[in-house]
Amino acid sequence: MNIKLYTDGACSGNPGPGGWGCILSAILPNGQLYETKHCAGYRLTTNNRMELISVIEGLTHINGAHDIEVISDSKYVCDAFNQHWIDGWRKNNWTKGKNGKLPNADLWRTLWNLVTMQNSVKFTWVKGHNGHPYNEECDRLAVCAASTKEQWQIDTNYEQGRC
Repeated sequence: MNIKLYTDGACSGNPGPGGWGCILSAILPNGQLYETKHCAGYRLTTNNRMELISVIEGLTHINGAHDIEVISDSKYVCDAFNQHWIDGWRKNNWTKGKNGKLPNADLWRTLWNLVTMQNSVKFTWVKGHNGHPYNEECDRLAVCAASTKEQWQIDTNYEQGRC
C-alpha cells in the first residue's frame, strides 16, 4: 500500500515548548480514502527535534511494510535522506566524524530504524506556510500541541542533555 505521511514540527522559542503533528493518508484496497491525524506537545525541546519526532511518530502508526512518501517542510529532515547525510552519520556511529557530535543522534537512530522497516521511504520537501493544505494542517496540529500545557510530555533526552 502507498502511504503519504505529512509532518510538521513547531517550537515557541528554540529551545522552548514544542509540538509536532502528522497526517497519514492512504487509499485503501476498496478505494476509500483513509486519513488519521496525530500530535503531541513537549514542555522543552527544539524545532528540529519536533520535525524529527513528527516523522518518527507517523511511522510508528504504520503497521507492516509499505511504500511511504514523507512530505515535510523540514529541509533538515528531507536533506538528511535525499543528500545521503544519514548514511555517513550511520557509518560514523551516529557522529559527524572525528569528535563531531551529531545533534539529535538519538532521534536519527530511531528514525533510521523505522525507515529500514518499510519497503521504501521517499522524502519530499514542500515549502512551509505556502498554502499546502496538509502542511498547513500539520502546522496547526503542532502549534496547538505546543500550546496545550496540560498535555505536555517531557523530551527526556533533550532535557537531560543526552542528545
